[in-house]
This record gives sequence, C-alpha cells and structure tokens, in this order.
Amino acid sequence: MAPLKAGDKFPDSVKFEWTPITNDDPTACGMPQEYNASQQWKGKKVVLVSVPGAFTPGCQANHLPPYIQNIEKLKGKGVDIVAVIAFNDSWVMSAWGKVNKVSGEDLVSVSHLCIGGGQGGHSDLSAYRRAVEYGLFMSDTKTFFSKNYGWSGLGERNGRWAMVIEKDGTVSYAEVEQSPREVKVSGANAILDQL
Repeated sequence: MAPLKAGDKFPDSVKFEWTPITNDDPTACGMPQEYNASQQWKGKKVVLVSVPGAFTPGCQANHLPPYIQNIEKLKGKGVDIVAVIAFNDSWVMSAWGKVNKVSGEDLVSVSHLCIGGGQGGHSDLSAYRRAVEYGLFMSDTKTFFSKNYGWSGLGERNGRWAMVIEKDGTVSYAEVEQSPREVKVSGANAILDQL
C-alpha cells in the first residue's frame, strides 16, 4: 500500500497499543490496551511522528526533545495531540516512558516513548509536564500503520517520518526522512513551518 500523502484522508480503522503508566518502576509491567486512533482523533488536529525504536540514539537525543521544547508553539498553531509511534511492543514503550520520567498523572490519555532530553533529563520540568499532557506515545503493533500507511524502516522497524492530520481527517503534511539518522522533515521545526 502506498504511503498517505497530503490530501488523503486518515483511515477509519487505525489502532495502536499502549500500556498505561501507573508507577515509575520500568521493571513493573501493566496490561496492554487498544487505542482506536481513528475514533479518538476525530475533530482533533494531530501531529503523528514515527520513530525507528524506543531507546535508540536518534530518537532519544535528536528527534523528540524539540517537540517537547516547542509544545506550546504547536498548541498555539492549533495542534491538539502530538502522537509518537514505534514498532516496539507496548511494554517496551511503557518502560521507555518511565525511564524518561513520564507518569500516568502527567498524561491525558496514553503514554510511552521517547520524550526526554539527550540524557533522559528535563531542564524545565513544568515545560515537560505541559508537553506530555498533549502527547500520546504508542506501539505500532496493531494496524502496523507505518508499514501500511506510512513508511517502514530497516527490517520490521518503523521509518522516521511525520504527518499532520487536520480536524476533518485530511492529511495536510506527510514526509519521510531520506536517512533514518536524519531529523529534518520529521522534526518539530519542519512541522511548525508547515502549520
């Protein structure tokens, strides 16, 4: 199936998996739950970011920190949700969220992925808390969205890409990095320029 492009509609049956973060112990496991993105995102402007994997250097150090730092600017441009997906299972994603200091109380709905500074820390905790209130961090193991509607990476991994979905379900931006080591067209600054 060809990747979605600007002008396409977001599909009706997109589901992700997540494991709620109920404590800060990365060795404690919750139960995975289904997240119906097609239903939950109706009437919302969503930035969907795909990364190759949890705990990978490019994601942890270069890709997500600018989203955290610019969450107020994204919200100011009408973004309701920043969602990050990876091929990792939801337990790994949950542990990654915990290692990056995400707690169930910080999130409105869903959590797990890379949302920290390069060393896993946050220099401005209040900005960090505001950021995660608008973030969804999910496992792409239900619909295999990246493979079926986006771009795949090496082997089974997701590609590094970003998409903007408007409130009416229309994709207004969809770009993939030419190299999984780059964060250019999928980064927060590129998204802000498109909004």
